[in-house]
Amino acid sequence: MGKANLFQPGALLDMVVYHNELKNIQYIREFKWSYLYQHLYSDVIKNCVALFMIELVTKSMKQPETNAELFYFIEQNLMVLDEAEPGVTANLPLHFALHLAAWLGFGIAEKGGDEEAILDLQEGKFTAEVPAHGNYIDGRLADAAAELVQIQNAVSLFRLKLNQHQRRQLMKACEQFYLYHISDFGSLKTLPVLEAVL
Repeated sequence: MGKANLFQPGALLDMVVYHNELKNIQYIREFKWSYLYQHLYSDVIKNCVALFMIELVTKSMKQPETNAELFYFIEQNLMVLDEAEPGVTANLPLHFALHLAAWLGFGIAEKGGDEEAILDLQEGKFTAEVPAHGNYIDGRLADAAAELVQIQNAVSLFRLKLNQHQRRQLMKACEQFYLYHISDFGSLKTLPVLEAVL
């Protein structure tokens, strides 16, 4: 395997890097696999999910800063994806998007009770009243979002039963949610591909 193969999107590497704040290009002295994927690069669906996750992180994090816990969260999700069964793989993009938002400081608050049946995408919270601005989801989509927010361990995502249409609507809602909370977020280029494969 050539060394260039190590530098693919989502690759988890151990590296020794010399950082020079005066230069845009840094010097990488050593690099090797930190975790060797078994399925992620050979499985088309898992690869599309990984590319979506990487694009979401790239568009969401504007300033480089050290955050070991956030890195661990992303790393764990990529490793779960590598070994995931189809039911987990299909729901992981939604779970990742909602939980990444929490790590970035604008996560959706958990549902307070059954009367809070509407998810206000601008405010990022469940409510009993239909918002005047019209940017919300309700019914099964709001219930699914509430379940996704509550599920901490991505391995158990197979329990959440959604059809293709519901996943597509939820992914569009997640994109809208990010657009409200991150300036210059733009549209996700990987989303149409992800919708096609899932």
